[in-house]
Amino acid sequence: MNCEEANKMDMVDYLRKLGHSPAKIRGNDYWYLSPLRKERTASFKINRKLNVWFDHGTGEGGTLVDFGTRYHATDVSGFLRSMETSEFLPQKQNCLDTESEVSNRLKIVSSRKLKSPVLKAYLEGRGINTSIARIYCGEVEYTFGKEIFRGVGFKNDLGGYEIRSAFYKYSSAPKSLSTFCRNSDTVKIFEGFMDFLSYLTVEDKSPVLDDIIVLNGTGQFEKSKPFLERYETIELYLDNDPTGKKLTHNALKSSPKFVDCSRLYRPYNDLNEWLMLKGFSRKSKQALKL
Repeated sequence: MNCEEANKMDMVDYLRKLGHSPAKIRGNDYWYLSPLRKERTASFKINRKLNVWFDHGTGEGGTLVDFGTRYHATDVSGFLRSMETSEFLPQKQNCLDTESEVSNRLKIVSSRKLKSPVLKAYLEGRGINTSIARIYCGEVEYTFGKEIFRGVGFKNDLGGYEIRSAFYKYSSAPKSLSTFCRNSDTVKIFEGFMDFLSYLTVEDKSPVLDDIIVLNGTGQFEKSKPFLERYETIELYLDNDPTGKKLTHNALKSSPKFVDCSRLYRPYNDLNEWLMLKGFSRKSKQALKL
């Protein structure tokens, strides 16, 4: 990837995936609390038509590459090299590697308690309580090719990891569910661990009393079925996208045990997007009926 290709990527979508949502939108202008510094009044603007940014607090501005090098404290070549394997690439370029190929090429080097200020800031940008995240996630160091990276790691039942950072969204082999059993009659099923952490953040306590299954992808739903037989109530917190809706619809048809909880965060796509865009408050907690 070169600068011209990177600068064609939509900056609003890029910031959304970094965990930053606009405070207000006026026509083509999207206003944010500056991702580059602390402030209380939104003064960081993206003109979506021109796809450029300007921080009124510092007088700086430019393209996506200009922003990326400042945000991630790297040079242009380092930023572009990272973008070549990041989740922000256009979908047609992502198809060069299947998920299983990426998983097999990625190697976990080490795992430790979550301490990195950068990774904590990433979670905070997505609305996650980092004290809760540290209970369920670690900080993993992994290799992809010759490069070494760090990310937030969420372990599954077979020892593989779901890995997230501002740049990357990866899975390490073996792919599986993550289950947390409390011997409850109710189980809550989340599509991904960010939704699970969002739920805990809003509930503001950990651990929860109900049993939990994190699918780590809708493709894992079939694997969850052996766990579900003993439960009286099965609450589904899946995405409000076509795949999530279809899975929920089929589950509701198959058994009266299933409860569709995605209605609680509509019209947002998922629970984490709801938390990021709506913001946590007592009213929003009541709206989610936790």
